[in-house]
Amino acid sequence: MKDFYHLPAEWYPQDAIMLTWPHAATDWEYCLEEITQTFLQLAAAITRYERLLIVTPDMQSVRNQLNAVLSPEALVRVTFCECPTNDTWARDHGGITLVDGTGGTMVLDFRFNGWGEKFPASLDNAITREMAAQGHFHHAPDCHDDFVLEGGSIESDGEGTILTTSTCLLAPHRNQPLSQSEIKNQLLRRLHATRVLWLDYGTLVGDDTDGHIDTIVRFAPGDTLIYVGCDDESDEQYSDFQSLEQQLRNLRTTDGRPYRLLRLPMPHPIYEDNLRLPATYANFVIINGAVIVPTYGQPDLDTQAMETIGLAFPGLDIIGIDASTVVRQHGSLHCLTMQFPRGTLKP
Repeated sequence: MKDFYHLPAEWYPQDAIMLTWPHAATDWEYCLEEITQTFLQLAAAITRYERLLIVTPDMQSVRNQLNAVLSPEALVRVTFCECPTNDTWARDHGGITLVDGTGGTMVLDFRFNGWGEKFPASLDNAITREMAAQGHFHHAPDCHDDFVLEGGSIESDGEGTILTTSTCLLAPHRNQPLSQSEIKNQLLRRLHATRVLWLDYGTLVGDDTDGHIDTIVRFAPGDTLIYVGCDDESDEQYSDFQSLEQQLRNLRTTDGRPYRLLRLPMPHPIYEDNLRLPATYANFVIINGAVIVPTYGQPDLDTQAMETIGLAFPGLDIIGIDASTVVRQHGSLHCLTMQFPRGTLKP
């Protein structure tokens, strides 16, 4: 993988993490104060370790919020891109960056259409182009607006394997009429990958994304898969997640070995307006030197999840941030972020 572009694993060294800041014209309007506090906690955690790039239509307002909570040393690590936005899910509207073995990077700008035209997305689909116009990237992004692909729908081991779900990539209003085989070939070509592994089970109740991989299974170093399990036979998700677990046991690495499997607990059900929300511990964020783990005010399970993720990332700090507000809009911490590998952004 040294001589050509490929999609790195998320533990590859990073220039920065991107956050697209909430505001009153987003779906967060009814709980804007609470979600802003979550974003400020994320900003504080990220800037302890690396740069933070914030996308917002109101830079001065966000700067004022940050000035109240961040140290001067942390503030110098914050960069802004001021532009209009629909929402805050940077994982899915952010550019997807390839790297090569010489320090080169290539940002791929795929089409984001609101998870299959469920929600307005035209402003968010233009963010990567606006970042380029404002001079944030070393090189102009490579346009892939003819193909819908959300960052949360793919995982990479950094060695050529892409992990994804059939429920999402084959869902309506994304890339029809392409077949599964044709979509696989598009992923191989556009992401410079060598193989695609498909999972067919494990969609969380309340998930708007049709089953993003980053809500159920994640790659970790050493041919490790961290995944969400379910032990409660009365849980409506039990059978589906048992099937997911069996499918993971059957997966093999490129040299034919089973993956090391680390099992995360399923959070106790969380509801809003009598609807179950897709809470998950798999939606953690890997940054330089740390992993930020979503918690849900469930101390025993929160601790268990953080300890399990610590086993997968020895030597990294494990930081818990309460994602109880984030899940009210059917996402979690990883969904809010996008990493830029080292060499992507200008200083």
